[in-house]
Amino acid sequence: MESKELLLSVKELAVSYRTSEEIVRAVNGVSFSVNRKETLGLVGETGAGKTTIAKAIMSILPDPPASVDGGEILFEENDLLHMPEKEIRKIRGKKISMIFQDPMTALNPVFTVGDQIAEGIRIHENVSRKESEERAKAMLEMVGIPSSRYGEYPHQFSGGMKQRVVIAIALSCNPELLIADEPTTALDVTIQAQVLEMIGNLKEQMGTAMILITHDLGIVAEVCDNVAVVYAGEIVEMGSKEDLFDRPAHPYTNGLFAALPSLAGDQKRLKPIKGLTPNPANLPEGCKFWPRCPYATEECRQENPGLREIGPGHFSRCTRKSQEGC
Repeated sequence: MESKELLLSVKELAVSYRTSEEIVRAVNGVSFSVNRKETLGLVGETGAGKTTIAKAIMSILPDPPASVDGGEILFEENDLLHMPEKEIRKIRGKKISMIFQDPMTALNPVFTVGDQIAEGIRIHENVSRKESEERAKAMLEMVGIPSSRYGEYPHQFSGGMKQRVVIAIALSCNPELLIADEPTTALDVTIQAQVLEMIGNLKEQMGTAMILITHDLGIVAEVCDNVAVVYAGEIVEMGSKEDLFDRPAHPYTNGLFAALPSLAGDQKRLKPIKGLTPNPANLPEGCKFWPRCPYATEECRQENPGLREIGPGHFSRCTRKSQEGC
């Protein structure tokens, strides 16, 4: 089936940031795949490496200090890491687009929102200025903004409206893959719901696959098909949404769920994960989670287990959980 065709495959991706003082190992051997029309959620705490993964796929890592130390990013069987910049530009914004986390910095304050949408259409679709303007106005209408506001500037829009403009830019060329980097973080709850519903509807209309980066498990439950839990630059658990919510296996995944408030039962206090995420410039030996894990053993301190299949399509980076269950 077309919906199950492989679109993107990331294999053993490793990214570091190098300065004169230290090497920050942000991504350490990450592998996952995205099928056409499916949504993958990348979940984890701030600093886990989620945005670095997204920027590596988009080929927009700052160089220096960023360095891709290994791996492959195969998009339609072409390795993006070894393509010349000229070819990457034909893909970036056309076949792969990104919704950035902060619309305030994603939009250029000296150009009208309409011109910023139309620019990408002109570059990638090779159409006239008039046609690009008409299509940009149609995109504004599609994301719920009157086309009459085509000539207004970003400062004339609210935060939610700015995010809608960023979404319009990202979807203007009907991309095959959309990367959404915490697209609702800066918005209030009501606007969050509207934006998520709009992204979901547009994704269905256009048949677009999506990678959703978030730390909100509620959003994951609503939007995603599959989930990868990222910790210290590694995927520690991966599977379908049902696997992660009904049968969480890794201690970190269980910790994330335990830290959520619940309306069921008589819960009086949340259970936060003890400790802090490790410094990526000084990662612990063995399993990266062992300093915070209540089940850590001497084996965990010495050996970092690989992802093991504990059920059909369900993987966990933990020997104890994969053998003994939760």
